[in-house]
Amino acid sequence: MKRRGFVLAALGFLGAIFLYPHLGFCQSEPIVLGVATSLGFLEGDEGLKAATLAVEEINAKGGVEVGGVKRKIQLESIDIRDAAPGVPVPEALLGMEKLILEKKVQAMVVGPFRSEALLAGMDMLSKHRVPLLGTIAMTPASEEKVKSEPEKYKYIFRTCLNAKYLVGYLVGMMKHLEKEFGFKKLFLMHQDVLWAKGTAEKVAEVLKGAGWEILGIEAYPTGASDFSAGLIKARTSGAQLIMPIFDMPQSGILVKQWNTMKIPALLAGFISPMAGSEAWKAFEGKIGGALNAIFEIGNIPVPKVPASVEFYQSYSKRWGKEVQSGHGPAPSYDSVFLLAQAIEKAGKLDPDAIVEALKKSDRSGAIGRIRFDEGHQAIFGNDPAETALGCVVQWREGGKRTVVFPETVAEDKVRLPDWIKPAK
Repeated sequence: MKRRGFVLAALGFLGAIFLYPHLGFCQSEPIVLGVATSLGFLEGDEGLKAATLAVEEINAKGGVEVGGVKRKIQLESIDIRDAAPGVPVPEALLGMEKLILEKKVQAMVVGPFRSEALLAGMDMLSKHRVPLLGTIAMTPASEEKVKSEPEKYKYIFRTCLNAKYLVGYLVGMMKHLEKEFGFKKLFLMHQDVLWAKGTAEKVAEVLKGAGWEILGIEAYPTGASDFSAGLIKARTSGAQLIMPIFDMPQSGILVKQWNTMKIPALLAGFISPMAGSEAWKAFEGKIGGALNAIFEIGNIPVPKVPASVEFYQSYSKRWGKEVQSGHGPAPSYDSVFLLAQAIEKAGKLDPDAIVEALKKSDRSGAIGRIRFDEGHQAIFGNDPAETALGCVVQWREGGKRTVVFPETVAEDKVRLPDWIKPAK
């Protein structure tokens, strides 16, 4: 009788495992999420860390519900080195495909660093039917491909700022400075890569059409470390504003040279190493007065957007260090949640069903309100209750970054360094 009772109990237990897996008697297969980017660069490294934070938060609550079963997320990553000088795009894409095939990746976040790699990789992502929420590469050309062949390229989305929106923020900032100080003479300096070149040229085109004087555009190869010749040209030309557009580590030298040479033109643009809180110490305080774009809020805490503060603090607590990149981490964090919500809404891991759910996304996250347009680009603007948001900060004495634009979230007005005078 005892043996019979044991057998019946065992059969009942096995039945429970198969009939009620959600009770936790067995572990369901994880959802495999991939990150393939340049992990040796700040934006790539912090993008992965932000995605990891989101995965941990979701898993701590039981994971993602797929068809009534809770499944954990498993994050896999690979360094494709597409931002490193001399690494050909095909080599970078081989790394991304390796991750997809070997780890059986079901979706991806962050994605290629360089726009050139994203564009070249779109066919491969479509072939493998792997949804991607990109958070670094910025070329609008990917959106045009999505709109021109929506069925083929439907798997590619972008959560971060794109180059068009960056142009909008930079032009908006320039017009704000025109209103405040009468500045209308601009000199541009940019890294010789697709996104930076396109951004500089478009800013120049728009402002020239608005009556501004564009006094010069200087391009620098990735890895350049001396910008004094361009700064001298800006001073000689009578520039009132210098707009740098760089994402390479060496570009922080430009700011130190601007300060040391006391160039009488306000520096206002984007220099990647100048985005984070540690830049003040790294550059010995020689960045005071400079303005720098933060591509997405959340990469800096914006008090008027509580979710941006919550992410920033959670990231700092998890990794023992504040976010230092102005581009990538906050949208990487939000992208994991967007995917989790889309999977739950789809009720299955079919990539086409996930894509349809992603199209209908509407999330209030660290970067503001996130919704996608017809090109699968997150919509950015100046109202975080309606759109995602970027901002511009000014470095103040003591190392404080103060949000000065857009006015909807600004903490203070722009202050000119003592060696720069207003035009009016």
